[in-house]
Amino acid sequence: MAQTTAVLINHSSSDAIADFVLKQGNGVKGLSEIGLKNLPKQYIQPLEEIISEAKIMPQASIPIIDMSELDGPAAEESVCRAAEKWGFFQIINHGVPIEVLENVKEATHRFFRLPAEEKRKYLKEFSPSNNVRFGTSFSPEVEKALEWKDYLSLFYVSEDEASALWPSVCRDQVLDYMRRSEIVIRRLLDVLMKNLKVIEIDGTKESLLMGSKRINLNYYPICPKPELTVGIGRHSDVSTLTVLLQDDVGGLYVRGDDDYWIHVPPVDGSLVINVGDALQIMSNGRYKSVEHCVMTDGSKNRISQFPFSSTQGHQTRYLLFVKYWQAARRRCIRKFCTRITSSISSERHMMGRKQLISLG
Repeated sequence: MAQTTAVLINHSSSDAIADFVLKQGNGVKGLSEIGLKNLPKQYIQPLEEIISEAKIMPQASIPIIDMSELDGPAAEESVCRAAEKWGFFQIINHGVPIEVLENVKEATHRFFRLPAEEKRKYLKEFSPSNNVRFGTSFSPEVEKALEWKDYLSLFYVSEDEASALWPSVCRDQVLDYMRRSEIVIRRLLDVLMKNLKVIEIDGTKESLLMGSKRINLNYYPICPKPELTVGIGRHSDVSTLTVLLQDDVGGLYVRGDDDYWIHVPPVDGSLVINVGDALQIMSNGRYKSVEHCVMTDGSKNRISQFPFSSTQGHQTRYLLFVKYWQAARRRCIRKFCTRITSSISSERHMMGRKQLISLG
């Protein structure tokens, strides 16, 4: 049966593949599991999206920071220096128990192992809420080349809504991971804001900095031709900070100097932190939001989970930092707020698929 389906898919039109992947709820995982020998043309990326071996810096790596020492000046300096130079770093001894990390990984696998008809319930057309979304490429209806991944996106509004509407096979584990990741984000933001000479922000303003909360569970199936496609194309995140949990497969690449790329290898028990566009803007370019991407694998399925927080609109961001950032360059902040007003509202931007905002 799988071989028959694979033959049909290999000779199918774009509409037939879209029907199989999207409308039937099979996702890219379904394509992978029917035993394709070749990559459907819809997933073949332009050459500029593919990272060649010649563009990878094999000896380079992003910093690994021990969070157990974060109360000391040396660790604080390491966090700020990493945010300024790399925009990415890994953290260990961060306070999130290994059991919580393993539980959310297993919960992710449980969701994507669901039958297609179950996952289909969370497609845009059928989902009980706009805050719960199963899909594949972020905008498959407009993208010229599709990405080799499936995702479940969960936008957190309240405990009641999450309990009622999030998929039960992963809900509790995802909520636990989100709560604990939020503590990590708060600790890191405290350090990063202190470095910007920000006066302590009271509780009523802290929620503005933390902003909205979303988590994506991503699934990157085995790919028949990994050299021809990507899991996620080059992009930066719109968030303040993103906390990424990788499995042991690898595939995350970060842009370094001179258009070279750095692999971020999985480290047991670690979390990957990256600066988002909002924090780059807030810091007037001092902290870097850099492009990154995910490449596919020809022999292993890969998963990742990343909660991220986004500040709640450009006006809030401006008012908060004019009041609390003692050394703020107000002209630059006004310029940035104006430039992102329109783009930040689009769903494609909110999902992080965009080009970096120039800070020149």
